Amino acid sequence: MASLSIFPVDAAAVARARELSRQLGLTVQTTDSDWPEVVLRVSHDQGLSLWRPDSRENPVSVDFLSAHAEYRRRRGGGRKQTLARAAGLRQGHTPHVIDATGGLGRDAFVLASLGCEVTLLERQPVIAALLEDGLKRARAADGRAGEAARRITLIHADAIIWLASRSAPVAEVIYLDPMYPPRSKSALPGREMRVLHLLAGADEDIPALLEAALAAAGRRVVLKRPRLAPQAVGPAPETSLTGKSTRFDLYPVPNSQHSPAN
Repeated sequence: MASLSIFPVDAAAVARARELSRQLGLTVQTTDSDWPEVVLRVSHDQGLSLWRPDSRENPVSVDFLSAHAEYRRRRGGGRKQTLARAAGLRQGHTPHVIDATGGLGRDAFVLASLGCEVTLLERQPVIAALLEDGLKRARAADGRAGEAARRITLIHADAIIWLASRSAPVAEVIYLDPMYPPRSKSALPGREMRVLHLLAGADEDIPALLEAALAAAGRRVVLKRPRLAPQAVGPAPETSLTGKSTRFDLYPVPNSQHSPAN
């Protein structure tokens, strides 16, 4: 994990920074020198964000009220978009989805915007704190964004352990979007993924996560991958739905009476 500290950007954020310091076991930085690799910035007005001092890139935050989030919610294609079809949304049917690899929560927010109850799991504590901050601010808002955020339940937990500790099925659909290492220098991840990689690295336990998901899902497991990536180690998917840059591999649950293509 990259070196990390907490930095309150205004006086009103000091108390929150100290609270996070106790919660996350990180040092509160009081000077603007000797920066670590990544800084968790705390702002009274703008919430939490991750900043790389050695980069000119903007900080990374979870903002479900941003113009980008609103555009995707309104113009993303509704239930006809590939993500929704992969998760099994159709007329008259809106499944409960467990997103076992929370990240920045964007796909979870899209599914919640389409009416799904979403349980969001994230094991990396700083990323979980970003998600909690973004959800708190969104839940306080009026309108459909606030409604969608209130359909998401965040749990800070390792998905493999959490799924194994519960009686199956835990949800109709389990959605997996693990972080992969860059395949080449010409395929470096985007700004936000670069920061997340510094904190959490690539998910090296994808086969174990897929196995745990298949044992816990009631109907299907959806594994999101880069469009041209090979299949994950383990059982073969029954079918795939392919978009411009990503692919959703659909795995039937053993003994399920439902087809994952529905």
